Amino acid sequence: MNFGFALPGRGPLATPEALVRLATKAESLRYSSVFVTDHVVIPLDITSTYPYSATGAVGTDWAQGYLEPLAVMAHLAGATSRIRLGTSVLVIPYRNPLLQAKMLATIDAMSGGRVILGAGVGWMKEEFDALGSPPYAERGAATDEYIEIMRQCWTKEPVTFQGKYYSFGRLSVLPKPRQKGGIPVWIGGHTEAALRRVGRLADGWHPIGMRPPAMLLPDEYARMVGVIHAAARAAGRDPGGIELSFRVPLDLRGSKAKAPAGARQLFSGTAAEVIEDVRAYQRLGVTHFVFDPAPPDLKGRVAMMERFAGDVRPKVLRAPR
Repeated sequence: MNFGFALPGRGPLATPEALVRLATKAESLRYSSVFVTDHVVIPLDITSTYPYSATGAVGTDWAQGYLEPLAVMAHLAGATSRIRLGTSVLVIPYRNPLLQAKMLATIDAMSGGRVILGAGVGWMKEEFDALGSPPYAERGAATDEYIEIMRQCWTKEPVTFQGKYYSFGRLSVLPKPRQKGGIPVWIGGHTEAALRRVGRLADGWHPIGMRPPAMLLPDEYARMVGVIHAAARAAGRDPGGIELSFRVPLDLRGSKAKAPAGARQLFSGTAAEVIEDVRAYQRLGVTHFVFDPAPPDLKGRVAMMERFAGDVRPKVLRAPR
């Protein structure tokens, strides 16, 4: 059973000092992973529907600049020695596939084989337009092609590719990733298209839950796993080889803390309540949780890492029977 934390990509904690502090603290507490997020530019006039908002509108803080995730991963690779470094998620059509493959392979080689590629198709048309990416309406097909290009770059030498969105003749693409077989690709998202993509080609599923309308409560999560497994079998793949992860907000409170009024959101509450929440998803096959800690400040996030490591993790390291 693996646990990790998402790191801030924008805002007051998106600084070298804070990010290194969070990553090294997670490593010292024997967490499995830290994940970084992705946006390149933020158009000031956004009409696209945000998939993790009940209204579909983006928040007012989007004008804050995002750190570039691959650069952040390279920096954190040098500041840590064991913890895995992931993207949650990298929008695959935003970057040239050869350059993207090279950068990820280099980080993996330099870090000793610690990269997880959380991959997504993106949702913001205005950002696609600004970056000159493949057509927004074809982002799913472009993502599939780019992932195939990257995997060939990671596992073959020399490499050649002829596709709809990108083609090239015989090339030497070195270095290869340190991980045997290339960097694992976890597909994000929870749409039917995303689920089928997971089953068809991914090493893992990396959805975000507990964010209306994408709650992914246990029954819904289980249904989606069924779609993934059916797509895997249709593609001639072993469904059991697909790792299941789950990224959720974490608000771990003391046993005497007063709970807010209304229904409790999963992964928000006392250690005993969060233990039961983790076990519920363990029973569905989840083996890797990635948490967004609730505290907005550095001290609070470090304290929550410590509290989870001491009060929750020892009770759930083994899957429930």
